[in-house]
Amino acid sequence: MSENNTEIMNTDNEYIVDVDNVTVRFNKASEKIDNLKEYVVKILKRQLMFQEFIALEDVSLKIKKGEAWAIIGTNGSGKSTLLKVISRILKPYKGTVKTNGTIASLIELGAGIDPKLTARENIYLNGCILGHSRKFIDEKFDQIVEFSELEEFLDSPVKNFSSGMKSRLGFSVATMIEPDILIVDEVLSVGDVLFRKKCMNKMNEMLKNGTTLLFVSHNMDQVKKLCNKGIWLNKGKVIMQGDIDEVADEYTNTIEKRKEEEKKKKP
Repeated sequence: MSENNTEIMNTDNEYIVDVDNVTVRFNKASEKIDNLKEYVVKILKRQLMFQEFIALEDVSLKIKKGEAWAIIGTNGSGKSTLLKVISRILKPYKGTVKTNGTIASLIELGAGIDPKLTARENIYLNGCILGHSRKFIDEKFDQIVEFSELEEFLDSPVKNFSSGMKSRLGFSVATMIEPDILIVDEVLSVGDVLFRKKCMNKMNEMLKNGTTLLFVSHNMDQVKKLCNKGIWLNKGKVIMQGDIDEVADEYTNTIEKRKEEEKKKKP
């Protein structure tokens, strides 16, 4: 039986996020199955084999209120998995995760958005998912629309939206109030430069007001401007954590050296 515990911590705790020796594992099929029928048949006949995949291994992270943490690493390093554990989307196989306060998560572009519904309808849907009443959303509706700059597309189905427009919609709803913890994972890598700058300014404003930020981006300049702390993950393991400048520089230097070594190997 797996050992897992994700809970809300007491308000007198020193940390707003306390990740303690967390391990997350998944089972993945050892062979490629092209259709659901074949998958079900193999499961029933017990012919489908699985391999254990460790997404996070003994990860610990302690975050104080008001800090801005960057989670950096190459694709597949476990960044999104860590954010999902903190957001209580996933439960750890081992270890504990404790959080203190409200959490607004922007982890996957389009998550929580129904493409068949209009932008107007999705504002209410997302607001409800975040735990807000219809009355509260009514009060914040104009503010959300103004920030998203989607006034002309309110009654258009979201399936017709670009990725940048979906990002605008999700960010605007998630930040309609200032949560205790804001989690942003790469959703600002799409869309136009001016709106990304607008979102950065909004996050800086929230940080000044005491919001704690967990931020994932491959843009190290963006990370350094926004965050004061960083944790570097590689294949689910913590390589380094601490001051963002030191962590980001060490990560960048390592990646550059790796690229140079790969160039030398090529004929």
